[in-house]
Amino acid sequence: MQTQENSVELTELRRTHGVGTRLDVLQARQVLDTANAQIPDLERQIGQTEDAINILLGNYPQSVPRGTVLGIASPNGWQWSETLLPQLPAGLTSALLERRPDIRQAEHNLIAANANIGVAKAMFFPQISLLGFGGGAWGHSAFLGSSIPVPLGVGSYAATAMQPIFTGGALRNNLRYAKSQERQALISYQQTIQRAFGDVSDALIGYEKYHGVRERQEQTVKDLQESVDVSLMRYRGGTATYLEVLDSQRSLFQAELTLAQARNNEYQSLVQLYKALGGGWK
Repeated sequence: MQTQENSVELTELRRTHGVGTRLDVLQARQVLDTANAQIPDLERQIGQTEDAINILLGNYPQSVPRGTVLGIASPNGWQWSETLLPQLPAGLTSALLERRPDIRQAEHNLIAANANIGVAKAMFFPQISLLGFGGGAWGHSAFLGSSIPVPLGVGSYAATAMQPIFTGGALRNNLRYAKSQERQALISYQQTIQRAFGDVSDALIGYEKYHGVRERQEQTVKDLQESVDVSLMRYRGGTATYLEVLDSQRSLFQAELTLAQARNNEYQSLVQLYKALGGGWK
């Protein structure tokens, strides 16, 4: 914005002294207006992102406190002041993936399926309960009108045996079902691990490539900034028209937007890597 405002002031000054034209001033203002039109949409995105961050943290929508500014304009271009992204270690152990929630869930599902097999096997054994009534009393039972002594209490036991005699088919089916669940849980566990390795690989590739894109785009911005400086110098010296300056400034403006998007992609790829590893690499 500051560069575009300086260009407008320069063209107006040249027009005042009879060197520039009204068309030069209008063209400079057009570039400035184009840059100003981008600001409200960017502010909207910032405000909505801040609201989402606060809601995620359990707070009401409000502004997020700012620290150091991301960049400072200087005569030599923008000087970025944010902390560089952390460098990845040379080797990442696969044990980091054990922290992922999906792997932990699949592991516990497999443990539960193995336990169900043990329960299904135990059902094949009879479950017997004995109810004992001890005592030495003798009693009489009336039978056809006569009194016949019958021992009632000496070692009288009621035995209830619940044996899997007629339920053998159902128990075998239950065992087969438990084993099939265990196989399904094992396959799901293996697939979850494979997906986890795939997520890590995709995140590493994305981080590496976006990092390279950002570095190349920074070099592009530097080259275009130098091109703008040269074209302004030529315009002040009267050896170039302001159209040449406008073309250079438009190219620089688009390159700076592309650089901002490249930085955003690089940071997002780093977040995806943290997520894929189950919480970073420390």
